Amino acid sequence: MAATPNSPQSMGSTNTVFNTQTRFDPSYVRTLPGMAKIAVIVLNLLGFICIQSSAFWSNGRGVYFNVVAHLGLWFSLAMLLLYMFHVVERYHKIKWLHVEMVACGAIAFLYLIASTIVVAFGAAAYSAAGFFGYLAMVVYGFEAFLAARAVRAGAPAQGARVAAKPPHALAPPA
Repeated sequence: MAATPNSPQSMGSTNTVFNTQTRFDPSYVRTLPGMAKIAVIVLNLLGFICIQSSAFWSNGRGVYFNVVAHLGLWFSLAMLLLYMFHVVERYHKIKWLHVEMVACGAIAFLYLIASTIVVAFGAAAYSAAGFFGYLAMVVYGFEAFLAARAVRAGAPAQGARVAAKPPHALAPPA
């Protein structure tokens, strides 16, 4: 519906509300980004276990895969805890979504390399680790996509965006 020249117009805006108290909130794990973080934590651990259970665990390919798995594990675990304890909301001036977007994109790329080189090795445990690595790569890519979409929309990393009601309606002069 288009506004006619003589109809009142309102100026709307939105405000972002941040609760800067650190508090534990387990409901984050039921959100899509929270479930993705849980998934990559599990996939990182499974890939690491596969490499460590192999007879070739000290091979350079396996060591590189484990470095990537540990990097992903600790980053995702730290971000999960920061979100669950609302530290991200407390320090809302830090561009958390940009950090997540770049880090998840980089880890996805590192997993592409790590998974490819361990699958090419040919050992069964390495192939299993490569499978979990490829799955982790997809989930990290999805996390980077979610963060990029949120950045583009101008959404806060954590906090509530509320619509502010205009104090009055503007009417054109008579």
